[in-house]
Amino acid sequence: MSKIILDEQAIRRALTRIAHEIIERNKGISDCILVGIKTRGVFIARRLAEKIEAIEGEKVATGEVDITLYRDDLTHKRTDEQPEIKGTDITVDVTDKKVILVDDVLFTGRTVRAALDAVIDLGRPSQIQLAVLIDRGHRELPIRPDFIGKNVPTSKAEMIEARLQEVDEAEEVILKQKTSL
Repeated sequence: MSKIILDEQAIRRALTRIAHEIIERNKGISDCILVGIKTRGVFIARRLAEKIEAIEGEKVATGEVDITLYRDDLTHKRTDEQPEIKGTDITVDVTDKKVILVDDVLFTGRTVRAALDAVIDLGRPSQIQLAVLIDRGHRELPIRPDFIGKNVPTSKAEMIEARLQEVDEAEEVILKQKTSL
């Protein structure tokens, strides 16, 4: 059982609203960097950058962060499993910049905590903000997004899946029941 909670048009509208909110909160985009958390956060960050450029008439720096080595559950994985490292690509110095981390779904906050560590290892931003397409609740860490496409209260028996054209050849966010193993 799955239910579409955002279709292609709703995703586009949510990202347009987030782009406007980012510009408004930061009084423009000077000294801002959009950093997508791999994988889907990268594509959302790129889309936000395009929307911001269309609104402001100037480019905003973008980058991508791989949180694999910053995960707090690496020691819980089987020893024969090696994490797949996809690489961080932030070509702009983050020191004294406003870094806006971008992800698809915010759940426990552990992915964002790992991304914070990865960014801080690169320099000392003046501020770090968080933009997410979906906030589903159930935080395990004191992390709160600054920009939210849609709040979707869920149970722990449910999951949210963001599907983006660039990765999944579909454009939707769905809510579905977890399958028990």
